[in-house]
Amino acid sequence: MVTAADKKHRIRETKEDQAFFIFVFIILGFLFLIVLYPLLYVISSSFSSPWAVSTGRVVLWPVDLSLEGYKAVFTNNMIGIGYINTVIYTCCGTLINVGMTILAAYPLACPRLPGKKVFMFLFTFTMLFSGGMIPSYILIRNLGMLNTRWAMIIPGAIGVYDMIITRTFFMNSIPAELQEAAEIDGASDIQYLIHCVLPLSKAVIAVITLYYAVGHWNAYFNAFLYLTNRNLFPLQIVLRDILISNMIDPTVTMDETLLAAKLGMADLLKYALIIVSSLPVMMIYPFIQKYFIQGVMIGSLKG
Repeated sequence: MVTAADKKHRIRETKEDQAFFIFVFIILGFLFLIVLYPLLYVISSSFSSPWAVSTGRVVLWPVDLSLEGYKAVFTNNMIGIGYINTVIYTCCGTLINVGMTILAAYPLACPRLPGKKVFMFLFTFTMLFSGGMIPSYILIRNLGMLNTRWAMIIPGAIGVYDMIITRTFFMNSIPAELQEAAEIDGASDIQYLIHCVLPLSKAVIAVITLYYAVGHWNAYFNAFLYLTNRNLFPLQIVLRDILISNMIDPTVTMDETLLAAKLGMADLLKYALIIVSSLPVMMIYPFIQKYFIQGVMIGSLKG
């Protein structure tokens, strides 16, 4: 059923407007294809044969359909351990990150907090300056966290950038009158935060949760620094080891057929490893996409 508002809107659309919309759709479609093609190429290459990948026969669809790349990945005994460790780091780390971020952002969003500017300066200062790699290693060692799961979780317990986004969201989206009403009803700050602020902040919480979760899922540098126990390695380190173990020096003298097969397998593994490491995050993203743009835009206004 066409309403009067729809008719009025259609009347206002001139030929110049329609031409502009068509032009915009063409540009967006072109940009969409630019982003989509590399993804399709990686997926197609991961399901192709090593020979088809190494010779460049894969363009859009899989060539000589094969699961050799995935077999080489999942036959490694460390894959299961790496996945379990990464899931633990991601879940526990994200839970701590979100909790710490909210506990820091909420008081800093309160106008009556004494010394708020000083605290914000100290937080912001850490975004520009840090102790560096060696002091950080010494600190983790002195705290007894080397070769423990805590070394992958505690050092990045809060992200200042995400805290600022959350703080700005609280300041701009939560009305001050709501807190006054809650205080009149006898609610404490904790009760107000849990029962009033958090239910109204689902968008920004979903955004920072995604940021933190993706960061933990892709984390590997802290594992290089603080972990030597292979049973604690995250998935990214395990995948790296698999790729390195299948790399070959082309200068080494060997049969040309064997060399081509090894090089093709190494190329195939790259694409299979990309899919294995990225698929869980890509499966989760659609469920929180509706909060993503809203949370980022609202949290980015003012400061």
